[in-house]
Amino acid sequence: MSVRVQREAFDTAAEVEALVAGRVDVGGVVTFTGLVRGEAGGRALSSLTLEHYPEMTEAELNRIEAEAQDRFGLAGSLVIHRYGELRPGDPIVLVVTLSPHRQAAFAAAEFLMDYLKSRAPFWKKESFADGTEAWVDARETDGAALARWGAPATQK
Repeated sequence: MSVRVQREAFDTAAEVEALVAGRVDVGGVVTFTGLVRGEAGGRALSSLTLEHYPEMTEAELNRIEAEAQDRFGLAGSLVIHRYGELRPGDPIVLVVTLSPHRQAAFAAAEFLMDYLKSRAPFWKKESFADGTEAWVDARETDGAALARWGAPATQK
């Protein structure tokens, strides 16, 4: 199990290769790579800036990953989340789950992404092509996705 919060880009293929090298206990590998979209709310986006408090962010991502490990019996996992200023098309998040069987790997990847979208402590600012900026509010749909995992849609 591994969590990294970093400014630098990542190489998905290299990360997966390193994670599965020499493993014979893995029957399924699921990867999800999230990219910065080129629009938000119908407006052209020039960049997305993510800020965080390192200790708090890493602790919460480690907690989420440990919960996925326990819940789905993973053989391994990796979560990489970037911060700083990112441009449309840049990779922003990587989730890799390893399991003896594909079903658990798929479910764990979805679980991790639902929690990352709604509970990871990042603050996001969108910068638009017209020169305006806006901080991103939590979306109801992100919190609602947690309900299928038994979590409340909102956190107090």
